[in-house]
Amino acid sequence: MNIKDRIIEIIAEQAVLEPNDVTMDSTLESLGIDSLGLVESIFAIEEAFDITVPFNANEPEQSEFDISSVASIVAGIEKLVAEQNA
Repeated sequence: MNIKDRIIEIIAEQAVLEPNDVTMDSTLESLGIDSLGLVESIFAIEEAFDITVPFNANEPEQSEFDISSVASIVAGIEKLVAEQNA
């Protein structure tokens, strides 16, 4: 399973949706994921890929990590994984 599919699976699980209901254009808000669900998603992603996501749940707007859409989350995680494996 590639990074994108795994992230979509994690996000779908948090939103209690099927993975095919989650598109790259989806926002977490549009999927009904609140701030707690976001934090749980980030933790699950960190665990799945054994990485640390630079995200501050207390100040999401201060984070360098773009959570504006599923596509931006996937891009950010792919970058973190690539950096870790470099």
